[in-house]
Amino acid sequence: MTVHFDQPTTGRDTSPDSWTRPPTPAPAPGAPKRPFVQRLRHGRPEDPRWARPAFLALLLATVALYLYNLSASGYANSFYSAAVQAGSQSWKAFFFGSLDAANAITVDKPPAALWPMALSVRLFGLSSWAILAPEVLMGVGTVGIVYAAVRRRFSPAAGLIAGAVLALTPVAALMFRFNNPDAMLALLMAAACYFVIRALEDGRTKWLLWAGAAIGFAFLAKTLQAFLILPPLALVYGVCAPVTVKKRIGQLAAGLAAIVVSGGWWVAIVELWPASSRPYIGGSQNNSFLELTFGYNGLGRLNGDETGSVGGGGGGNGGGAWGETGWDRMFSSAIGGQISWLIPAALILLVAGLVATRKAKRTSVTRGSFLVWGGALLTTMLIFSYMQGIFHEYYTVALAPYIAPLVGMGAALLWEKRDKAWASLTLAAAMTATAAWGYVLLNRSSDYLPWLKWLVLVGGLTAALGLIFAGRLGRRLALGAAGLSLVAALAGPAAYTLTTVNEGHTGSIVTAGPAVAGGRGGPGGGGGPGGGFPGGGQSQQNGNGNAQGQQGNGFPGGQNQQGQNQQGQGQNQQNGDGGRMGGMGGGVGGLLNGASVSSEAKKLLETDADQYTWAAAAIGAQNAASYQLSTGDPVMAIGGFNGTDPSPTLAQFKKYVADGKIHYFIASGSMGGMGGSSDGTSSQITSWVEATFKKVTVGSTTFYDLTQKASS
Repeated sequence: MTVHFDQPTTGRDTSPDSWTRPPTPAPAPGAPKRPFVQRLRHGRPEDPRWARPAFLALLLATVALYLYNLSASGYANSFYSAAVQAGSQSWKAFFFGSLDAANAITVDKPPAALWPMALSVRLFGLSSWAILAPEVLMGVGTVGIVYAAVRRRFSPAAGLIAGAVLALTPVAALMFRFNNPDAMLALLMAAACYFVIRALEDGRTKWLLWAGAAIGFAFLAKTLQAFLILPPLALVYGVCAPVTVKKRIGQLAAGLAAIVVSGGWWVAIVELWPASSRPYIGGSQNNSFLELTFGYNGLGRLNGDETGSVGGGGGGNGGGAWGETGWDRMFSSAIGGQISWLIPAALILLVAGLVATRKAKRTSVTRGSFLVWGGALLTTMLIFSYMQGIFHEYYTVALAPYIAPLVGMGAALLWEKRDKAWASLTLAAAMTATAAWGYVLLNRSSDYLPWLKWLVLVGGLTAALGLIFAGRLGRRLALGAAGLSLVAALAGPAAYTLTTVNEGHTGSIVTAGPAVAGGRGGPGGGGGPGGGFPGGGQSQQNGNGNAQGQQGNGFPGGQNQQGQNQQGQGQNQQNGDGGRMGGMGGGVGGLLNGASVSSEAKKLLETDADQYTWAAAAIGAQNAASYQLSTGDPVMAIGGFNGTDPSPTLAQFKKYVADGKIHYFIASGSMGGMGGSSDGTSSQITSWVEATFKKVTVGSTTFYDLTQKASS
């Protein structure tokens, strides 16, 4: 059996075997297309009859998996949920990504990822489902794109494998049910790779324009991270495209222009808009989105020099506030279980795919596909492994859309050539590496389904043995070995994924799966900052804001491993001024998790709230967001997310108070959230308020009534 690496670009590489049917002839030029409903039900004429039902079943299973228990996360990251709420109330807040409908300050990212959620809340009202369901749809869309990209060049079976790998990646199941920008980023990065592969097929400029548009819009979701895959994509097209060199250069220039237009229009408007009539750009120190892009969200993430950050960078050769850097970072205790289950197999299959296509023509789309997905994976992994600035485990969801296609494509290609010794041995090697690494990952959480690691190891090694002889076995035995390989490879990540969807996840730092030794919330801390906070000591909560002291069975139907958060608000269980994480003052809430708002406090803030621009002001965005989500009224986040942004200044705040625009100030403890140094604006405002206005205590929370001066 052979793989036809250089078939006409109108179809995929395929050969008649047990995985695919021989392709039917392409329709004649100008022939009418089949009706959409017929195409949806039956797929392409060359596909086997089971292909389309299996694909639809994959999508439906992904929807069901990701929607299950969705409301358990409440408002998830209240920082972004508050901005979604604001965008559903004010179109100006919608456009800028403001934290409150009165437009005091924006989130520390551009707003594109907020727009689908804000539109959903406008349509269906504020709820956990209205916020998180659009993220689920992005996850399903990403699975569909990966399937489509792999199926075009290989087979429906390869596409199904890739889609299943992506859907069952633990960090993907986490972030496609969470309201951070990473879900949209993953969707658009997968789309960009798909469009580049389409361009490699026929050399049409429109595909590069679409790829550029996807990357440009991804920039509006998470700034410069969208550009990480630009070098490999441009290089692959520049070398492998089936057009002349001159045309390739022109097309790449057109793609770059598409990036500038699709991502730059919003930046241009914000930079040209008078600063006095728009919200302050959160995360910046000079009220500039460009400064935010190239500083805190740009180079600062690489070198750790992040002005206004909550902590320092990682050590270049060792540990730091955000964990150790180095080539093995993606395999560390804190990160490995999130994403690395199939990375060894993906790398082995990437090399095998390139070796198998080494004699193919320059324009081979099969090889180009490996180069596109492999280049995106290696580039992103390299940067993630060595970046010294802020790094969270959930960032690794960006790798999932690249790992999955490599596994699907490589497995399909080698399976078609399984009668050759090198191909069967390579398949067996990939399976052996997957089984061994799966055992290591599962062994890091010794109380979590202790039998599963042995099933993965023994089942995987048995499957590897069968794959060695797959070319000489009968059809049933060969397919049995392949099926056992899939089960053994996906059992570990599937278990972590089921654990993830069975729990709620809240706060700014979230992780998938159970607690692990050396990871956040796990025994011994290690791997990252204690309790998910840079520089802090061991916390009783992990980055999810969920207690992880009791793991229990670690599986749906067993005991809750990470504890249950408050539903509806999805907030931290801490009250009053005791909300501290890692030894840093979190005030009423915390820097990384929201506050628990009592009914008495809610009633206090809602009284006469319509007479004020802001019902209250609080240090730090998470603190302010909790009260805003609870009351539905704007709450000013002094200092932005960290409490370190110079907005508003003391003079501006005094004017707001004199003009009667703010009713209450919510006390934040001795350090004012992260409030910065004693001469920072947050600390200055706190000191002035405490010395000037009447204190009002509700339960264990302290407010200051900014309409009543304190008695002498």
